[in-house]
Amino acid sequence: MTELNYTLKDFKSENEVRWCPGCGDYAIMNAVQKTMADMNVPHEQFAVISGIGCSSRFPYYMSTYGFHSIHGRATAIASGVKCANPDLNVWVITGDGDAMAIGGNHFIHLVRRNIDLNVILFNNKIYGLTKGQYSPTTDRGFVTKTSPFGTIEEPFVPGQLVLGAKGTFFARAVDSNVKHNQEVFAEAAKHKGTSIVEVLQNCVIFNDGIHAEIADPKHRAERQLFLEHGKPMIFGYENDKGLILENGRLKVVKIGENGITEADILVHDAKIYDPYIHMQLINMTLPDFPIAMGVIRSVEAPVYDQELRKQVETISAKRKVNNMDELLRSGNTWVVDDPNSSEPVPFFKKKCPIEK
Repeated sequence: MTELNYTLKDFKSENEVRWCPGCGDYAIMNAVQKTMADMNVPHEQFAVISGIGCSSRFPYYMSTYGFHSIHGRATAIASGVKCANPDLNVWVITGDGDAMAIGGNHFIHLVRRNIDLNVILFNNKIYGLTKGQYSPTTDRGFVTKTSPFGTIEEPFVPGQLVLGAKGTFFARAVDSNVKHNQEVFAEAAKHKGTSIVEVLQNCVIFNDGIHAEIADPKHRAERQLFLEHGKPMIFGYENDKGLILENGRLKVVKIGENGITEADILVHDAKIYDPYIHMQLINMTLPDFPIAMGVIRSVEAPVYDQELRKQVETISAKRKVNNMDELLRSGNTWVVDDPNSSEPVPFFKKKCPIEK
């Protein structure tokens, strides 16, 4: 294969980026552009589809094919794009409001179908573009413009929805860690099927610091568990903490205490089909647990667009009618007489059985 040698600049458009200064979207876009440059995929094979929201301005800032769709419909439109042209490398950019609220039904059915799309879900737990209303991922009790006394709803957890819809790939990252984002996006791009990457993103205007406890670099080692398939789930300032399974539940332990050794630490298996442990990793929250980061789940399953193409090819090879003209001229057809002409119009093959 020829090395294409793209750089980040090859994927930057000439348009002025109009996100607020300090917005987490900049870092995410930077990681996506670096990832695309390293994929060795021809530039013209990329397509970026978005819905509505701050994150959905993304296609304007990318030097790729793009489509800025309507609220909640990015996954539906991207599904059509991929199925119509399976050779395209399609990326969906969406937010927690765009994907989880009006787009919720499309989202779960995309995951269920397992269409080969890469979805980046920006989660800032707020509606930023429309100025600070609570979103489907806003924590219970949180005060916003539309919940002045605190929300009284249970929030969606994106990973739970993905697993509940039999998703094959789910990962999590933080906007500010560009290097890690790039690694996760690269794994998502390699996955055959629907890959969902939840990025904990900061809205500096309407929800500033919402992920600060997790994202703070000073406490990253203690509060984030960076998962790698086939490696023990170890974290901490001294890499001296880890997860074990006790009575069917995950538990944090310290290596060196109570006879615990590194050999006792649970090894991450992203590729096991049973989602039991994956769901527990998704559900871990501070302060009792670190937040699971990286690829939590990556399993193989039939891919919708590939299955669709195979089905079309199989049926096409057996069919007797190959085009619309043949279809119109097949079956029970007849000739229609022109009352102004002595000659019949040879439009169909059989004379109409109805006589005047």
